[in-house]
Amino acid sequence: MSNLFSRIKNTVLADLHEALDQKERKNPIMMLNQYLRECEQETEKVRKLLERQHQLKEQFAREYYQATELAEKRKRQADIAARAGESELQSFAEQEQAQYEDRTSRLKDALSGANRQLDELERKYEEMKHKLKDMHIRRMELMGRENVTRAHNRMNQVLDNSAYSNKAYSRFAEIESYLDRLEQQVNSSFYRNTIDGRIAKLEKDLKKEETHSIS
Repeated sequence: MSNLFSRIKNTVLADLHEALDQKERKNPIMMLNQYLRECEQETEKVRKLLERQHQLKEQFAREYYQATELAEKRKRQADIAARAGESELQSFAEQEQAQYEDRTSRLKDALSGANRQLDELERKYEEMKHKLKDMHIRRMELMGRENVTRAHNRMNQVLDNSAYSNKAYSRFAEIESYLDRLEQQVNSSFYRNTIDGRIAKLEKDLKKEETHSIS
């Protein structure tokens, strides 16, 4: 049963990966975005490692200065014991001094190495950030090209589509014909109203003249 579930799981994952691959092939910008996200994640990891290296350098520095101070302290104490004739105490202080001086030497080398390593890491980290910024700018350029290409493609589809153009021109012709008929109706109505008014006035004037003639 477990083998069956494993086969089903693998089949589903394979189909999913295939679908994602096809989607990426259709949209390369999506694939580029994924790559940039991965680069950003790696850059963030490096930043955290740099922070850790800074902390280690500071720890080395603290230990170095502390060992230096203790070595100087034991040296003074050994001198005091020697002047006081306390040979046993002098011997103990000198042993402590030697141990702290040995530790100081080791910590000095470690601190120097940490500084060199930190400088190298910071230099490479800055290079990574510049590369990442360049990739973001490059993505913007590609997105601009893609946008322009899509816009041209859509415009060409409209301009080159004779059926669409014929339909549009046919519609324009219908509207123009309708406006022509409407204009003719308005002009005809205006002309009729004008004629009716003029005839009515003439008729009224004639009636007045006839009335005056009779009287």
